[in-house]
Amino acid sequence: MVSSSVPPTTNLLKIIPQRRTGAFILIDSLARHGVRHIFGYPGGAILPIYDELYRAEARGEVQHILVRHEQGAAHAADGYARATGRVGVCFGTSGPGATNLVTGIATAHMDSIPMVVVTGQVPRPAIGTDAFQETDIYGITLPIVKHSYVVRQASDMARIVAEAFHLASTGRPGPVLIDVPKDVGLEECDYVPIEPGDVRLPGYRPTVKGNPRQINAALQLIEESRRPLLYVGGGAIASNAHAQIHELAERFQLPVTTTLMGLGAFDENHPLSVGMLGMHGTAYANFAVTDCDLLIAVGARFDDRVTGKLDEFASRAKVIHIDIDPAEVGKNRAPEVPIVGDVRQVLEQILQRAKELNFPSRSGRTQEWLQRIQRWREDYPLIVPRHSDSMSPQEVILEVGRQAPYAYYTTDVGQHQMWAAQFLKTGPRRWISSAGLGTMGYGMPAAMGAKLAVPDQEVICISGDASFQMNLQELGTLAQYNINVKTVIINNGWQGMVRQWQQAFYGERYSASNMQTGMPDFELLAKAFGIKGITIRDRTELVDGIAAMLAHDGPVLVDAHVTKDENCYPMVAPGKSNAQMVGLPEPKTPRPENEPIVCTNCGAKNPPSNKFCPDCGTKL
Repeated sequence: MVSSSVPPTTNLLKIIPQRRTGAFILIDSLARHGVRHIFGYPGGAILPIYDELYRAEARGEVQHILVRHEQGAAHAADGYARATGRVGVCFGTSGPGATNLVTGIATAHMDSIPMVVVTGQVPRPAIGTDAFQETDIYGITLPIVKHSYVVRQASDMARIVAEAFHLASTGRPGPVLIDVPKDVGLEECDYVPIEPGDVRLPGYRPTVKGNPRQINAALQLIEESRRPLLYVGGGAIASNAHAQIHELAERFQLPVTTTLMGLGAFDENHPLSVGMLGMHGTAYANFAVTDCDLLIAVGARFDDRVTGKLDEFASRAKVIHIDIDPAEVGKNRAPEVPIVGDVRQVLEQILQRAKELNFPSRSGRTQEWLQRIQRWREDYPLIVPRHSDSMSPQEVILEVGRQAPYAYYTTDVGQHQMWAAQFLKTGPRRWISSAGLGTMGYGMPAAMGAKLAVPDQEVICISGDASFQMNLQELGTLAQYNINVKTVIINNGWQGMVRQWQQAFYGERYSASNMQTGMPDFELLAKAFGIKGITIRDRTELVDGIAAMLAHDGPVLVDAHVTKDENCYPMVAPGKSNAQMVGLPEPKTPRPENEPIVCTNCGAKNPPSNKFCPDCGTKL
């Protein structure tokens, strides 16, 4: 395992300016901002920076992790940032090196992940001449970064690095690009270091405290509500608001649902947790959001995979929306009480004001609502199929979670991602997944970054056979540095989610979604890289196979063969409301006599006496 505790920089320059190159200033500034791992791949335009990096590594100031593809570098920096909350850093050279980073930058941008991306560029006189390996990466990435810089002179380098870290990690986090022409890396100037916290950016002052009048208005709505629901997104993770969410939920007895990005923000084993909502969320979370009278959105952005048919999403509820980005508040749903501010600090204000006003806590006003949700939970549990002739994907994921309940989990994208979200119970920052962009190939490189960030913790990647092949070359990085990441491939021989959609919405025309022809033997592939490989073909091998994976001291690749045509349910079809789920089990408990029946096809409420919905004819 590579070292994770590189000693602090010993190159402490005096305040008296010293002649240094732009490359030296960059590396020294990164070290001063606490960077201990850089993920990257060298090339011609960035060689002056790598030459300085060579010296810094020799001094023990920083460690460079050589990936096999620049996309892997971006995802690794992203995983590092998600696991810690600190800024992840990656390097790439000009031209194709820079463009290979684009998918990783967009992934971080969509999920609001703090990153600093450094790219090499052709020398200043050659910019705009279509020089060898020249690409306008500044222009290409403008829509997918929080901010961008082209360093025009070495004397600007220290300031730019300090500004980049400040921008990436404050307000709504995000990736920042620094493009460095080759001759700027070689240019000398008088260098005075800029320490973290010394930078000031006029006009950039993110609002972190909530407006007191809005805080009072939010408390009033909470007090009046009888069917409230706390809807928690990735902003709660970014602001480390886990304790405040727990206190708010318990004080007012609020059921809690999370988005894919918000998983881990609230203990999913807590009685108030209803799990993830949305397209593949739990039935009880989706019924709750459909029937609530107050929706408290905390660091969430009303994404389409969460809301389903937007005009029917929590359509009978008033909305409190808390977010640090004013552009998100009211973007998709107009709230009755908008609160712009840092999620943790706003929740602290709400809790403090509740104490000052002596608002009742643990009252019985939500008891009937919680009982109704509990009935939904009992009627419509998540199902783990057990087939006589094959092992279900859910069985594999449950067994991994049982044997490694406290691991950090990364995922790729598709059915396995949704099953992992449904069945793994994770803690704060222990769920790492590409949510907004949905990037296949994300899981294993993100796990590399997470493992370097938390070397004493178990890190497991849940992947799919199609997703894994997107960045399988990073097995070489795992092997070179002996990064102890465990990867479990849920192998059904398909692009699973594509196959499910083709079955449901495209007349079972399976166009270009079968992956069996040309699929490698993953166990032999792992061995080719010098990594332990394990194949699990049926449930008789499952428990021992996962145990062997966890017991091995080093990276492991597990190929788990599962049911070929298993579908991920529940599912909200595109254009439908969250109450219109398919794949629900038959209710287990008798429905109370006076409780209306919600039609799973059109969402209409029906009297308990109805056998069919008069609006659409669906059997109730």
